[in-house]
Amino acid sequence: MIEIKKKSIIPVYGLAAVWVFYCLVFPVYKTWHFIVLACVGVLTYTVLAKLFPGKSEFIEAPKEPVQTGDEKLDALLAEGETALGEMRRLREKIANGTVYLKTDELIDITDKIFKKLLVEPNTYDQIKRFADFFLPTSIKLLSTYDRFDQSGVQGENITGTLERINAALDMTINSYKKFFDSLFEHQALDIETDISVLETMLKRDGFLEKDF
Repeated sequence: MIEIKKKSIIPVYGLAAVWVFYCLVFPVYKTWHFIVLACVGVLTYTVLAKLFPGKSEFIEAPKEPVQTGDEKLDALLAEGETALGEMRRLREKIANGTVYLKTDELIDITDKIFKKLLVEPNTYDQIKRFADFFLPTSIKLLSTYDRFDQSGVQGENITGTLERINAALDMTINSYKKFFDSLFEHQALDIETDISVLETMLKRDGFLEKDF
């Protein structure tokens, strides 16, 4: 996490108030008048800065882009990181606990999908289609939810849209899970083949009488 410190605006307002008050009450036409005013201003700003130091916000540190040496794969992985970053940003703005958790689950599945590309480069075409067609729609849903939710207005259209997006997230999560599962189809077939070969060898050598 990266800490970002935001200074309070109160010391600035306090400094301005002191200058205005001083100029209205005391004479300001000699050099030493300005020196006194400057000293009072600095003192005021210093005291208020200590009393109102501002606040700190923590954001996720940007991840170093993964480099596989394959430009095509690297571009898709970078696209995935950008999408995940936007989803995380939108998640942190969601006040509804249920929608927050659904978005968190969606982010987790999406992250696993792109990590699959690292160990199985042959899934590129499938994941590229996912990134081009399905992922943008999901981000659009979250963006729309954020925009409507931040409006602060209760109305039939706004409330109805928020409810429909909430329900659509369930469908999206299930679809993402099925897509992730489909990425293992080739490996599953390979395992089936290996089991079949093992069964045949065991039967041939008399170590297996019944089907495995």
